[in-house]
Amino acid sequence: MRRRAGLTGWINRQIAKPGFQNFASALPFGRGMARRDGAEIFDLLQGFVASQVLGALVETGILRALLDGPRSAEALGFRHDVPADRMDQLLRAGAALGLLKQRRDGAYALARKGAAILGVPGLDNMIRHNAEFYADMADPMALLRGERDTRLARFWPYVFGVEGEVAPEVADRYSTLMAESQVLVARDTLKMLPIKGAQTVMDVGGGSGVFLSEVLRRNRAARGILFDLPEVMPQAESRLTQLGLRERIEMRGGSFRDGPLPEGADTICLIRVLYDHADDTVSDLLRKVFVALPLGGRLIVSEPMSGGDVPERAGDVYFAFYTMAMGTGRVRSQARIAEMCRGAGFENLVMPRPIRPFITTALSCRKPG
Repeated sequence: MRRRAGLTGWINRQIAKPGFQNFASALPFGRGMARRDGAEIFDLLQGFVASQVLGALVETGILRALLDGPRSAEALGFRHDVPADRMDQLLRAGAALGLLKQRRDGAYALARKGAAILGVPGLDNMIRHNAEFYADMADPMALLRGERDTRLARFWPYVFGVEGEVAPEVADRYSTLMAESQVLVARDTLKMLPIKGAQTVMDVGGGSGVFLSEVLRRNRAARGILFDLPEVMPQAESRLTQLGLRERIEMRGGSFRDGPLPEGADTICLIRVLYDHADDTVSDLLRKVFVALPLGGRLIVSEPMSGGDVPERAGDVYFAFYTMAMGTGRVRSQARIAEMCRGAGFENLVMPRPIRPFITTALSCRKPG
């Protein structure tokens, strides 16, 4: 192992020399490698600019406006009080990113990728929300050292068990964003881990009931329990009533930090809950889930996860730093969460390969019996 590490280190030191790069780029096999590495490195360098271009196209409503047909830089510039030449540069950047198409007459139209952004539930609002995250990442070393308060910690105040009553507008803002972004999470989770034969499904931290409503649509005979903070209940009540599911769902307001979980469910779901919290809180919650389930009861966990031994871009880059900026919690690998589930007493772990890791990764386990 030491020899292999030493050889790898020597190779890396050679690659890091400018002279080696010049030499490699002159060789037929090295030319392609150098070009590919250079392009990928530049993509990392320009990533922030690309994301800000995307943010500008969404924040201004330009993507949505182009659904009605092509527009010129002059027309869009006039509408948004931006000089035409600068608006043209924004639109050209959007075209370079594959979001727009430039027509022969100079106008710009929506490309397939740009239309897809509008078609993904809640994605445009998540892109707008990322302005909070970008601000926290402006000084990554300060974030890593914990040297300052973050905007995301202020955005998600009641996730962390803050004292006192939560303002209704805060609960509403949190629940709306979570509801919009949970649709794809629910669909991917239920493809990986179908919930068949369950009689009563409880969604802990279920917000406005997006995941639970998807479960009940697929399981006509099942009933649900929605457990979340009391401040979330009014929005959940309204949404589930509109969907015609209210009579099949028991609403239970409360915090899993303050006491035991309600009993009566044979399946309990933790959807994007664990990564909000530190290890001790997660371990305590898993023990409470174990106690609340009957013998043979099932737990389903679904959220963005680390790649573990093989770092993964969505979990180990985006979501890892997002949870760091939130001020608590962390992304964990499937294996780590499975280990914590076993520690709480669960067995029969099922860990499917994720369909889209940037959406969610999932696992399930059962209480013995």
